[in-house]
Amino acid sequence: MGEPRTLAKRHKRSLTGRLAAVAAALCLTSATVALLPAPSSAATGPGGETVAEGGHTARISRTEYGIPHILARDFDGLGYGYGYAFAQDNVCELADQVVTLRGERSQFLGPDGESGEGSNLASDTYYTGQRRAGTVQRLLDRKAPLGPTAELRRMVEGYAAGYNRYLRDTGVGKLPDPRCKGKPWVRPITPLDLWSVVYDVNRVTAEVPLAPDIGDAKPPAAGAHGTAASEAPDGKGTAASGTSRATAAASVIPGAQGLATADVGSNGWALGRDATRTGNAMVLANPHLPWTVGNFRLYQVQLTIPGTLDVSGAGLYGTPLVEIGHNQSLAWTHTTSDAQHASFYALKLVPGDPTSYVVDGKAEPMKRRTVPVTVRDENGRLSTVDRTLYTSRFGPVLSSAWTTKTAYAVRDANADNLRSMNAWLAMGKARSLAQLRTAQNTYQGIPWTYTLAADTSGGTYFTDSSAVPHLTDEQLGRCTLPADAETPAALDGSTSACAWGSDPDALVPGIYGPSHQPKLNRTDYVANSNNGPQYTNPEAPLTGLPGVYDINPHLDQRAQLGLRMIAQRANGTDGLGAPGFTRATLGASMLGNRVLSAETGRDDVVGMCRAHPRLTATDGTEVDVQQACTTLARWDTRADTTSRGTALWITFFNRLLDNGPPDTWRRVPYDPAQPLTTPRGINGDDVRVQHALADAVQDFAARDLPVDTELGAVQKWAGIPLPGCDVGCFDVMDASPDSGTGTPPAGVFGSSFLMAVELTPDGPRAHTLLTYGQSSNPASPHYTDQTRLFSRKQWVTERFTQAEITGDPALTVTTLHS
Repeated sequence: MGEPRTLAKRHKRSLTGRLAAVAAALCLTSATVALLPAPSSAATGPGGETVAEGGHTARISRTEYGIPHILARDFDGLGYGYGYAFAQDNVCELADQVVTLRGERSQFLGPDGESGEGSNLASDTYYTGQRRAGTVQRLLDRKAPLGPTAELRRMVEGYAAGYNRYLRDTGVGKLPDPRCKGKPWVRPITPLDLWSVVYDVNRVTAEVPLAPDIGDAKPPAAGAHGTAASEAPDGKGTAASGTSRATAAASVIPGAQGLATADVGSNGWALGRDATRTGNAMVLANPHLPWTVGNFRLYQVQLTIPGTLDVSGAGLYGTPLVEIGHNQSLAWTHTTSDAQHASFYALKLVPGDPTSYVVDGKAEPMKRRTVPVTVRDENGRLSTVDRTLYTSRFGPVLSSAWTTKTAYAVRDANADNLRSMNAWLAMGKARSLAQLRTAQNTYQGIPWTYTLAADTSGGTYFTDSSAVPHLTDEQLGRCTLPADAETPAALDGSTSACAWGSDPDALVPGIYGPSHQPKLNRTDYVANSNNGPQYTNPEAPLTGLPGVYDINPHLDQRAQLGLRMIAQRANGTDGLGAPGFTRATLGASMLGNRVLSAETGRDDVVGMCRAHPRLTATDGTEVDVQQACTTLARWDTRADTTSRGTALWITFFNRLLDNGPPDTWRRVPYDPAQPLTTPRGINGDDVRVQHALADAVQDFAARDLPVDTELGAVQKWAGIPLPGCDVGCFDVMDASPDSGTGTPPAGVFGSSFLMAVELTPDGPRAHTLLTYGQSSNPASPHYTDQTRLFSRKQWVTERFTQAEITGDPALTVTTLHS
């Protein structure tokens, strides 16, 4: 199994008495497509929906490619059906997440994980500390809007019961997934486990990537001058202590204060009535996520309570809702926000006491929490290791760069956020952009993404409603301490004047409220590819925002390409026919596999290598590049699986990126007056460009590959060729020839869930693709079935209405009662 970073908090009570009382009465019935029978006893819930008293009822209709459509009469039943269906496809992934959530990896798998010696122990220290502190339970004890709504609480309880029902019916020893079949760490889950998943998802841009660093934190010994080294049970320094500095540094935005986002990204478009040929609004969703990390994988589902909720799309593993999707009249997607969602603080330590720090001239001791972690040794014996976590007023203290003079803490803007599911449920119920905006303003729970949406009026909407630290530009200028090779850029923790402020309209202290958040309504389009909000629509730049919202106004190649694609579709110059988007041209644009770095630079490189058919590589070797030059000249500049030249270009361009900042070898450098088209081109006279091509040819020769090798021969998932690239492609893909194989499988990063939806007067019309399929089980037919479609640029036609669902020849139906 993988090593997903997830949060744990042990449930301090058993399943509710109601669930325990009916456990013996559980039954599974194959059913026809008839609607669920009315419960024998019912009441009306707070949301107006019918609540079955004394049990759960749900119907799971699976259409082609195993996509489940969950129908229930209440939120308890909806969660029950969802949890059962998800377990059928991904029981091992959620079981593995829960082991991490509870801080039990060392107990079952030993202290050493895939990341190196001691990595499980460091992770368990962090998550056990969270569990013993009661962090998630404290957030659950709050009333809405700060805590979950009653509907969500019932849905999560139902989800846990549905998952456990599948586990009980199937038996751990008979699970279909060989990765966890018969494993002792596969056990029933609790609602608190699921809320812990939600809490962890909310913090993937700050604390979660640093969990091992926090779990391994230890003050330096008296008289020491370097950073501390934490101890494993055998007395050795752990791998986390050796690598945590790199972990922290990798999470820092160079030249700025704060953390970079985790390994996530996306493209998102909302097209209004002025951009489409029909006048109907459309939304394109294209999140980029890791394919093999459980808490980053998406699962496609439709959730329906007649008259209350009918939403279709995808949600992250272990979360109870659709987070990207549509209902009858509204569609939305998310892209990773360019804003800061956390801050590093540099702590000035008290001389002679590395566990106390100075604020406003006064010493404050760090808080210490002793954390017992159960560890299995190589002989299977269990023992308990006591570890210590350190916390400051700004947040947990890191192992990285902790010296006798300075320590670093991280403050996460989502540290008290369990509100995200409230926001997504309210968005799923919304019928207009105005209602979506109200949902986000009410709950302020979107953790780290932009929102792009459209409704049946033909309007579009963009916002960054995520949790962003309330730091003024003046504070950033005055308080930021620069980074160096050993330390991150950080705020000065020695003065309370550098602490986060608050907005009167913010639900919680420390973050900006809705009045300061970037927003844009348009009838043509809004678009984002993880760039700052300024050029959401170049016709209406968003300016004057606090610096924490737009720390880098430059557009990278993917963002430039997305805006270029929209502009060319508007005037019909993209080769896809008459101007204006249709569903067909929206899908074709998404899967066109354009490569902007090649569109603007390939000809420069061909001119260079034709003039210099023999080039000198970095190691001084003279290399014949004539065949490579011919390959690039013939290349169609696309990243299709059958394209010859893409693989060579990717290798060349990555070598070039390693040789220095792009502006130094571009033919036209970045010009703030031309942000949509600069930088561009490649200066063939630059020796680094010549070295890069020669090095790429050497690399292909070393791998015994022809320079005109098809992209699909070197970029695969479980043997299936994959399109896309990571050097200026709109369709992002980073894979190897053996991705999706091995134990654990080699990873992929890139396009995950694709949705192209048109909001017509007769209802939504959507095409979707879940690029890695519904199941993470390599033995499942749904492990690669949609990957094959993705490889061939084919979409799945969504079935949204009951008539569409029941009309599927591949339909299977299961009705659950408890």
